[in-house]
Amino acid sequence: MITKRIIPCLDVRDGRVVKGVNFLGIKDVSSPVELAKFYSDNGADELVFYDITASAEGRALFTDILCEAASTVFIPLTVGGGINTVDDFDRVLKCGADKVSVNSGAIRNPDLISAAAQVYGDQCVVLSIDAKRVDGSFRVFAKGGREDTGIDLIEWVKRGVSSGAGEIVLNSIDTDGVKNGFDLEMLGAVCEVADVPVIASGGAGCTAHFTELFKTLPKVDAGLAASIFHFGEVKIPDLKRELSENGVNVRL
Repeated sequence: MITKRIIPCLDVRDGRVVKGVNFLGIKDVSSPVELAKFYSDNGADELVFYDITASAEGRALFTDILCEAASTVFIPLTVGGGINTVDDFDRVLKCGADKVSVNSGAIRNPDLISAAAQVYGDQCVVLSIDAKRVDGSFRVFAKGGREDTGIDLIEWVKRGVSSGAGEIVLNSIDTDGVKNGFDLEMLGAVCEVADVPVIASGGAGCTAHFTELFKTLPKVDAGLAASIFHFGEVKIPDLKRELSENGVNVRL
């Protein structure tokens, strides 16, 4: 049985971890280096770092903080934000990342997925997708959820996987930061067409939401969350114990 992963997400802006609701109302949380080490020491299976304003501001992703954080953690690290070229992959991987997440850069240039996969392998390329309901369908958004691309979510997932994305992170803007549970409908639709690991993001508010996620959608490989971990509302060791007690296979 495949072990389900628990992944804290560090949204970084101006060198600090921040968190908002529905991508708005940003609040300062902590130092990314300190938080990364804390999670590495306290049972997280992986970490995700997003430079959340790199794409919108049209600049390269931070590297100094990334290098420092990568040197303190001993679990896989996925990094995204401002990834627009294969050179960006190279730069981030040399800073200590294990996987690289592309979002807006792949929307602008879908060939980036296949180009990076050919150089670094599918397992290194993570396609991160921000999606929202628009007129009864699931639509892909860019630039940190600020721009409706008009692209259908399911078609984009199919294209990304066929191009070489080895993992999908699906973040539902509709449920992001609301803490009412993961977007099971949207995730289910993606799991139907993706034959690579799918990571659920957006909406976790308590341990029961993770149990519901993995029990309802066995194809989902991992649950990602931010504020409930950052503010101590859910502790990862407690979450994993509850998951294990409910028959979900996790690394304790």
